[in-house]
Amino acid sequence: MGRAFEYRKATKLKRWGHMAKTFTRLGKQIAIAVKAGGPEPENNPALRSVVAVCKRENMPKDNIERAIKNAMGKDQSDYKSVTYEGYGPHGVAVFVDTLTDNTTRTVADVRSVFNKFSGNMGTTGSLSFLFDHKCVFTFKQKPGMDMDDFVLEMIDYGMDEEYDIDEEEGTITIYGEPTSYNEIQKKLEADGFEDVGGEFTYIPNDTKEVTPEQRETIEKMVAKLEEFDDVQTVYTNLAPEA
Repeated sequence: MGRAFEYRKATKLKRWGHMAKTFTRLGKQIAIAVKAGGPEPENNPALRSVVAVCKRENMPKDNIERAIKNAMGKDQSDYKSVTYEGYGPHGVAVFVDTLTDNTTRTVADVRSVFNKFSGNMGTTGSLSFLFDHKCVFTFKQKPGMDMDDFVLEMIDYGMDEEYDIDEEEGTITIYGEPTSYNEIQKKLEADGFEDVGGEFTYIPNDTKEVTPEQRETIEKMVAKLEEFDDVQTVYTNLAPEA
């Protein structure tokens, strides 16, 4: 498996927290997709993608339908995607992805946690050299497909050469530059791949080793950040536990 997949798999539970938090995060993504392209997945590529991710995360069908219905309400808030970044304890880099309808509240919440753990928030883009920002798609593998031919074709649509196959789940995970998201999604759907779910992620170029005691402190900081409803995902360059 590739570096990106290993890192995402090792840190998934710690980044996404409990199931209820995951459903809240996905509900906001549904709201944004519905507002941008309507409530019908067959006519809204962004919504199709989010729904596929919801299914992969075992979000109940009723929850998905309720989130779509709520997103059509007159009082639906306008969410903005805002990323905060800085250094936590022991020099570990921290990215905090949020969806918020009140940036004043959100930045205050995030800053309070950085301060509590003796961290320092930086300006937007200050840690970009430490992470690769990627779009990532996971979808069902077709029986007997030739991966070499698949990769050669998909590179023209912005896919990276690196990919991963999860034999247990029967899925393929591919990566690309964020600007290639729409082209990759359209091509995968046009080629008949099932349950195409796309997201964005930050993958560290190099991970930082820490002691068990230091890891405990950093994980407490991440858990505190994830308590806020506005926080979608917390990424760090903390090396996965051996």
